[in-house]
Amino acid sequence: MSGGRAGRIFWSNLGRDNPVFVQILGICSTLAVTNSLRNTAVMCAGLLFTVVCSNVSISALRRWIPGRVRMMVEVLVIAGYVILVDVFLKAYAPDIWRQLGPYVGLIITNCIIMGRAEAFAMNHPPGLAFVDGLGAGLGYSYVLLLMAVVRETLGYGTLWGVPVLGAGWVNWTVLAMAPGGFFVLALLIWCIRGFSFSRGPRGRGVAS
Repeated sequence: MSGGRAGRIFWSNLGRDNPVFVQILGICSTLAVTNSLRNTAVMCAGLLFTVVCSNVSISALRRWIPGRVRMMVEVLVIAGYVILVDVFLKAYAPDIWRQLGPYVGLIITNCIIMGRAEAFAMNHPPGLAFVDGLGAGLGYSYVLLLMAVVRETLGYGTLWGVPVLGAGWVNWTVLAMAPGGFFVLALLIWCIRGFSFSRGPRGRGVAS
């Protein structure tokens, strides 16, 4: 595995091919869970674990997966890791598990994970698949964490559940609701793409 190629794959998922603010994938969880930094961090950890493990597993099995059933196999592999995440949260963080509700299970259908499995892991060795999954997971995570900091701070006046803006702060309730997620994501995309890509090439879809 070439270090230079691995570096390009990793950094492209953080920048010009970022799954959230360039490819606009994984929007369901992006809007649903980012009103709480704690819940967002747990969701990001679950997706990161799933995308890395599923990428490596599918890459390792790619030569034995028949083309006609490859997507079914990918979903089964992804579902296996999501079940592990769900069981772990239910056992060790039941309060967060209840707050996240169905969104843990919906990791299975997250377009980021399926996209990386289909477009990258099926065509590259496990080492590169690991780097790609790590980059995609971290690219998703830092966008969601940025959104969560803004939404929880302004929407509830707290950060990680701790009051930070004082008793006189009037909560921006709309930011704690799903429409607030749209506003914050749109502003984040506008700011990051305008600042980072004004002199460089735009994201052009899934890296392969």
